[in-house]
Amino acid sequence: MKATYHKYILHFKRPSGTSRGVLTDKETWFIILEKEGKKGIGECGILRGLSVDDRPDYEEKLQWTCANIHLGKEVLWQALIEFPSIQFGVEMAFHSLVSETPFLLFPSNFTNGEKSIEINGLVWMGEELFMKQQIEEKLAQGFSCIKLKIGAIDFHKELQLLHYIREHFTPEQVEIRVDANGAFSRTMALDKITQLSGFKIHSIEQPIQKNNTDSMAELCKTTPIPIALDEELIGVFSLEEKEALLQKIRPQYIILKPSFIGGFRGTKEWISLAEKYKIGWWITSALESNIGLNAIAQWTFLQHNLMPQGLGTGALYTNNFDCPLVVSEGRLWYKKELEWEFNFDYFSNT
Repeated sequence: MKATYHKYILHFKRPSGTSRGVLTDKETWFIILEKEGKKGIGECGILRGLSVDDRPDYEEKLQWTCANIHLGKEVLWQALIEFPSIQFGVEMAFHSLVSETPFLLFPSNFTNGEKSIEINGLVWMGEELFMKQQIEEKLAQGFSCIKLKIGAIDFHKELQLLHYIREHFTPEQVEIRVDANGAFSRTMALDKITQLSGFKIHSIEQPIQKNNTDSMAELCKTTPIPIALDEELIGVFSLEEKEALLQKIRPQYIILKPSFIGGFRGTKEWISLAEKYKIGWWITSALESNIGLNAIAQWTFLQHNLMPQGLGTGALYTNNFDCPLVVSEGRLWYKKELEWEFNFDYFSNT
């Protein structure tokens, strides 16, 4: 078996705002496996400044992985424990290699076009007018769950945007999730969450910065809005550490990004613990290309979670790979009649 790795830069159609700044492009890496005339591909979806494996030796570890691909998926998963995005890329590449086609990893009623996955419509941070425009677009597109990234503009303006939604749509018509990306201070978090609660919010993601477990545990006890941990899960490697974190904080939800938490196997560990402690969960992509998004969506469908998932980011880029994934009426569909516009030869000289 031969393995190679390749860098690819995805370009955003428009700058996308988070509480950590504005993104204009996104680096990703692909692992390609070749064996007996077949090829498989996996995406290592790293996000600089956020992924725990954003390290100077990242490319060196990719090189080591390809040189040691003969060790197999299970051994490599353990060896790459501190590189969750590469764990995911390797897992995905092995699934891709043995699949009927490189992109049909987990056949189901989703991939045959019979069933779909409900997803949330993502509203990026930005000026009030831009955010309002995005909200109107998502509602017009038929989304019944909207996720707003908050914490970048004046808090009262963000409250006005929520008021605008609730003026027109009841909680039964449109579910609102907000994502603070750790933007609230520990001293003001409960007060801000209390103000948000007047708008019948489904949940708030990561209200304060990660690694403040005492404060987060207290917030989860007293919050009027269910709290979802997101960044808090990054860099928690062992099953014992994962269980200790959930036991201490006792969040209402956890949000699972396979690229950040050890691929499908790491995600499955979190799901098992969440169910043990009666914690809700959903799965989201982490700005991967359509190659990674496709794998995550197919796997997510098999987890039988009917909550809206966070899988609608495929249309963000100017140079993504056209694929059968289509968003319609707030749901993600796999239109098998659509072709992949991808050629392995693109990477043959890179």
